[in-house]
Amino acid sequence: MNSQRPTFIDQLRFNDNGLIPAIAQDWLDGAILMMAWMNRASLEKTIATGEVHYWSRSRNALWHKGETSGHTQILKNIRFDCDADVLLLTIEQTGSIACHTGERSCFFNEGFKSSDKNSLKQQPPADICSELSLTISKRHSSPEEGSYTNKLLKGGDNLILKKIGEESAEFVMACKDDDASSIASEAADLIFHLQVALINHGVRWRDVLKELAIRRGAPRRS
Repeated sequence: MNSQRPTFIDQLRFNDNGLIPAIAQDWLDGAILMMAWMNRASLEKTIATGEVHYWSRSRNALWHKGETSGHTQILKNIRFDCDADVLLLTIEQTGSIACHTGERSCFFNEGFKSSDKNSLKQQPPADICSELSLTISKRHSSPEEGSYTNKLLKGGDNLILKKIGEESAEFVMACKDDDASSIASEAADLIFHLQVALINHGVRWRDVLKELAIRRGAPRRS
């Protein structure tokens, strides 16, 4: 890791106590996991070690996230907002637990929702494909009467793979027709059925995201 202090730190606007809020975001699905405070020392320590260190206001000391629990945060990237007074840390959360309560995210309490449904301990908002995968997983573990997803899962590979073949053909035809609306619709159908197949074989959507992330950093093919 770089032992020199990055020059961007001098651009940041720390508050009167020398602190700046830092939001931790999952590196794969973009879910917001937690918010804590950092100062220059914790920021420099984070960059030097590659593991996130915050500043504990209650202990008035550096706080190595996960030092006792093992739920450390591996730093992937740091961004700061247009006013330079908030940090966004892109991190890999070990153990999939960021909150001291044992939840994945500290933001599990739901307040306002347009449907007026109020429920507690929700998964943090992520990209729509990751949220879809969670819904399919719930159907797999807790089947619902009349659920199309459960119909597919009950039918197993014979039904699921048949549908993937059909949806693939429809996606190809939409592309051949150059119909943007149909292409988007058929792509959504195909992704849904692919995810059902993944769950049916015990493969997480997150594993697919990891593979894509690895490939993004791989050498270009000739």
